[in-house]
Amino acid sequence: MAADGNWNITMSTPMGERKATLSLKTSGGTLTGVQGAEGNSAEIFDGTANGDDLTWKVSITNPMPLTLEFTGKVSGDSISGEMGIGPMGSFPFTGTRA
Repeated sequence: MAADGNWNITMSTPMGERKATLSLKTSGGTLTGVQGAEGNSAEIFDGTANGDDLTWKVSITNPMPLTLEFTGKVSGDSISGEMGIGPMGSFPFTGTRA
């Protein structure tokens, strides 16, 4: 599938740009993988893949405990979309295949 593989993503957040790695695998309409940043990594959950459209969530503890909700689209070797940070709103992310 288009999303399968490793990605380097940059998230625009209220605290500036944050870089992360993303390793994705699709199986049918299910998206699984691991997202890592600043030496920490976590399994993604509630992931879906519908063609080039993706959604997933990841729980982080740094800089504070939060669940990030991603909605994105793969286009060739690029990925982009929005990252929801609960009450703080949504912020854009972009990435390229690693």
